[in-house]
Amino acid sequence: MLPVPLAAGGGSEVAVSSTLSTILLLAAGAFATFAVVLLYRVVRGPTTQDRIVAINVVGTNTVIVIALVSVAFGEYGYLDVALVYALLNFVMSIAVSKFTVEWGGVI
Repeated sequence: MLPVPLAAGGGSEVAVSSTLSTILLLAAGAFATFAVVLLYRVVRGPTTQDRIVAINVVGTNTVIVIALVSVAFGEYGYLDVALVYALLNFVMSIAVSKFTVEWGGVI
């Protein structure tokens, strides 16, 4: 099935070929695997800064996985969820950094 361009008035559907869908799902699986492996760094540290960066990377990988799966399945409403999650991830990173500096840690 060939992709259909978006209509000028907000577009209806965009079809994704099965080959592209498979590639996107494989990429999402690779990012999810990387995020699971990165949880080791979240648990083991060795420093607070390492844990903060690792949690931020896991959150970023989650956004990427949501976006890839959304496009692969043609459910474009989940891209909004990925955008909101990215904003929350950013705010959380700033808040934890500020909290760490105020308690005497150096980031």
